[in-house]
This record gives sequence, structure tokens and C-alpha cells, in this order.
Amino acid sequence: MAQRLHLVFGGELVDPARSVFRNVDDIHVVGIFPNYQAAYNAWKAEAQRTVDNAHMRYFIAHLHRLRDEDAEASSTEELGK
Repeated sequence: MAQRLHLVFGGELVDPARSVFRNVDDIHVVGIFPNYQAAYNAWKAEAQRTVDNAHMRYFIAHLHRLRDEDAEASSTEELGK
């Protein structure tokens, strides 16, 4: 079975309507997770922790897609829904 690694990261954006970080040196790397559910849980915890700052955003990057760009999967497929 192939590993499906996910990276959770985030930081302060220049504009909440765009995904451009204010300072790339300040990006918070939450971690690398072995499956989407674990990454989602970490993402949700960080998003809730920073909910009062409209410029803060966290993202989930599908690292396994960097190794196999032809593999399509949506978040709902990965959660088994």
C-alpha cells in the first residue's frame, strides 16, 4: 500500500482573499501526517486556534501527489464518504 503523506502549514496572508503569505519566513509548519484524516484534524485545530485573525490561513498539501501527479483524489474520497 502506498503512503499518502500530507503536509499541514499556514501563516498570515497579505489579503484574506488571496493565498499570498505576508512573510514566507514565518510560515508555521504544523507537520507531516500519514493520512488525510490526521492532517485534517491538525489543520482544523490550527484553524480554530487562529480563528480570531482573519488573515491567518492553514492548508493541507497532498505530498503523495508530488510523487504521482496522475493520481486524482478529492478530500471526500480520502475520508471514505
